[in-house]
Amino acid sequence: MAKGSLVRQRRACETYRMPKRSSSVPPRDTQPSSADQPSKAKNPAAVALGRRGGLKGGKARMERLSKEERSALGKKAAAARWEKK
Repeated sequence: MAKGSLVRQRRACETYRMPKRSSSVPPRDTQPSSADQPSKAKNPAAVALGRRGGLKGGKARMERLSKEERSALGKKAAAARWEKK
């Protein structure tokens, strides 16, 4: 090589990239296919009843709790949110 030359020889390990390893275990299908399960028709009366209860559930629960109980639940929820961070 000539003195002062910026040409640099590359080693084999710098030019060759190894392929990614494939997983030895194939991924599992986490969602059951619709062919595996028979279709279930929902009872409209039960759906309406569940929705009616769901719409008023939290509000009715909070109205039944005392101020101290609501405060304790709020503090517990805030602590859980801060614990995640």
